[in-house]
Amino acid sequence: MLLEGKTALIPGASRVIGRAIARKLAQKGANLILPTFDWPESIQELEEEFREMQENVLILPCDLRDQTQVQEMISKIQQRFGALHILVNNIERGGMPIVHGSYDHPHNHDQWDLEIDTTLKAKWLLFHHSLPLMKRSGPGAVVNISSIAAITGRSGPAALFFNDAYSAANRAISSFTETWAREAAPEIRVNELMLGFIKHRHGEETRGWSLLSDLEKQGLIRHTLLQRTGSAEEVATAVLFLLRDADFMTGSVLRMDGGFMVGGEDVPAMPMGILAPQKD
Repeated sequence: MLLEGKTALIPGASRVIGRAIARKLAQKGANLILPTFDWPESIQELEEEFREMQENVLILPCDLRDQTQVQEMISKIQQRFGALHILVNNIERGGMPIVHGSYDHPHNHDQWDLEIDTTLKAKWLLFHHSLPLMKRSGPGAVVNISSIAAITGRSGPAALFFNDAYSAANRAISSFTETWAREAAPEIRVNELMLGFIKHRHGEETRGWSLLSDLEKQGLIRHTLLQRTGSAEEVATAVLFLLRDADFMTGSVLRMDGGFMVGGEDVPAMPMGILAPQKD
């Protein structure tokens, strides 16, 4: 799908990964809708970066967990651009056990609901209310951003980062991906990009990573076959592939984790076996 002149809705662009995705699509000539909610300093940076593209970029406040606000946003998109071709469902909120601790703590009273509502409910609201306009707009694509927390849960080397509700919400995203692919076909393709440890997202430059001991950091890197975390630019490139180049992909999950889920175990040399011929 050619991106020139297409209109893309990208939540989370006030943060590093969403910003990299928005920047990548803008470079390819797409119009952008960038909803914002919190992180005021990041929102200011976002507005400054895209100020010169005002004709092609709509930045507006929206609590994506609120159905009425999402509906109003879709109405504004239609009024401004008349169409919507792309939804990059990059919205989540995860509680890191190493940062937040147990759900039993008083300060975590609302944490479970926050993780479910932001990671799961907001994605559903965005897709559900975007789909009618997307179908009327012609060929398009949805990319759901998820996490390997869907597979690991709160276990193994990742246990310090992936909380229970966040993990459960990410497991459910794959169900959404398959159901939405059926619902949106044939006009709209729906795929999922499942991320591992990315710088600024569970990796370096996050509060959780800074709290790890050197041994804990080494354990996570050793468990990753490529021996490093990923970058926001690599995520944006993968999203671009799913939107622009993967025209025969829908209902699929593309895992981008540097080999974390495969694991860092060694592959031993092949043994001789008991049936090997004996030397005289």
